[in-house]
Amino acid sequence: MNHESWRNVQSLSKVGARLRAVYTVKHAAALTGISADTLRMWERRYGVVAPVRSQGGYRLYDDAAIARLTAMHALVAAGWAPREAAAQVVSGTTLGPPQLHLDESGSVLGDTVDAGGSGPDSDLLVRLALEFDAESLRRSLDEVFAGHDVLELADSWLMPALRRLGQAWQLGEVSVAAEHFVTAGVHRRLAVALDAVPTRSGAPRVLLGLGRGSRHELGLLAFAVLLRRAGLDATYLGCDLPSDSWVVAVTTLDPELVVLGVHADSDVPAARDAVAAIQAAKPRLPVLLGGSQQELVGIGEPLGHSLAAAASELAHRYNTAPR
Repeated sequence: MNHESWRNVQSLSKVGARLRAVYTVKHAAALTGISADTLRMWERRYGVVAPVRSQGGYRLYDDAAIARLTAMHALVAAGWAPREAAAQVVSGTTLGPPQLHLDESGSVLGDTVDAGGSGPDSDLLVRLALEFDAESLRRSLDEVFAGHDVLELADSWLMPALRRLGQAWQLGEVSVAAEHFVTAGVHRRLAVALDAVPTRSGAPRVLLGLGRGSRHELGLLAFAVLLRRAGLDATYLGCDLPSDSWVVAVTTLDPELVVLGVHADSDVPAARDAVAAIQAAKPRLPVLLGGSQQELVGIGEPLGHSLAAAASELAHRYNTAPR
């Protein structure tokens, strides 16, 4: 962006303060070209605007807010990272564009990596959901999974990033479609990572899956990758498995142990039923529980909340050699 363009953008953040017109979030989105989801995200996360509320609780934006949002939109479109663009608009300074992070091809990386350069930041999945662009999703996930080992990513980035994405969905910052779009992309990467690790003949078999109605599977799929890397024969069964299907699986495949994911309060009853059914069919078969609600099930053995530590402990327990 040249200096003349920058001055034009900067002036947008100062106009209209004295005008009295106000706009609903739908109207503001139409005026600025910013989706309502993105607009609310910028408000909550970056404090770019502080709309008043109508008597009915609806957001109302004045012309000054519209100008600030338009200015930020222009900066982001010019290649600024959202955090840097927001800081510039909020401060009202005229320092010009900051130094952007570029990849080898000259493409802007923005704040895909954290300030220390140690890895992707936990807001990346939220930004990808807000962008809702297939090429951006592919490129960003390529960079993450090509540049970092899954063992390194699992606890330090993947789980925090998924929690942040879930929070953004709950707050209305991203749509259901956009959240599914991003998680499907992550699922594809993890499935490729799982298939890339060959199973050693004679390795102890682990069955991993979720109970009836449970669908938050990415943490469990990442754990399957780590278990294979640790030398175990991790067989991933997927989500939404009724208890009778678990019984069929354990009697047919005869695993050394079973791991169920329990990631939400609503998953607890189904997980409890699945554990009880497995233990009735195979009383000596260990059933382990992962996920944020693992302690609430009451039967089975909680694994703890570190994927890497749990994989290492199971590898030690079954005397497997990591790969």
